Amino acid sequence: MKNLIVLLLLCFAAPAWAQNFPSGYVSPGTDQFPEVRTAAEQGDAEAQYKLGQMYDNGEGISEDDKQAVAWYLKSAMQGYPNAQNDLAKMYLYGKGVAQNPAMAMVFFLKAAQQDYAKAQYNLGLMYIGVDNTQTLFWWRKAAEQGLVQAQFGLGMAYRDGGRGVTQDNEQAVFWYRKAADQGDAEAQNSLGRMYDAGWGVKEDDAQAFAWYLKAAEQGHAPAQYNVGNMYDEGDGITQDKARAAAWYRKAAEQGYADAQKNLAALCEEKKYSDCP
Repeated sequence: MKNLIVLLLLCFAAPAWAQNFPSGYVSPGTDQFPEVRTAAEQGDAEAQYKLGQMYDNGEGISEDDKQAVAWYLKSAMQGYPNAQNDLAKMYLYGKGVAQNPAMAMVFFLKAAQQDYAKAQYNLGLMYIGVDNTQTLFWWRKAAEQGLVQAQFGLGMAYRDGGRGVTQDNEQAVFWYRKAADQGDAEAQNSLGRMYDAGWGVKEDDAQAFAWYLKAAEQGHAPAQYNVGNMYDEGDGITQDKARAAAWYRKAAEQGYADAQKNLAALCEEKKYSDCP
């Protein structure tokens, strides 16, 4: 059981595309606590969920994980999928309740079976490395509802292949584009890479640059490096060493090692005047 817990925590915490769990919660405002509590005590499932979130986040009341779990549970037992999803996360991390990945799976599944996209995505995460066909099954359901994390996750799964997943660059491009069109910087950078390399799509430096730039403008360090590199090499854009260095600097300031190296090289070659 200890190894299972470690595996699940790694699945939820390690990959960039598996972070920032989606939540359907909208804060009722810190001044709404008495009103929300009254409705929750009267048995309103949505209010019970909101009250759980207020205790979970310390909104309008002192943070109290045990109270959060108690109210999530009341709402979840009435079949409210948002609460089932968030209660599952409490069980997964042992927050306000004893850590119990099996119970997390139960409540993710309850919400997922109600077509709650965020729970479908989270349930898919729990199957990574255990049953990847289930990961793809649940992520596809979530992705078809427009959930960006699931769309990007499918793109990654199809690009990399392995562990029972057939590598398919065309499917990777399809799902990256879905997420990229919604403004997801990771997906935009990944789609740019597909155009850059000609994987699953005809090689197109101009398209690669355009998608890298969209991600770079959102502060995505690898994309900033990629934009800098394209200016540096004159791929898909007119060569411009000064602009290359400017984008390398943005990525370098975020600790991106390759950008730091290339920026240093431009400075050494005196291709850029604004050097340390």
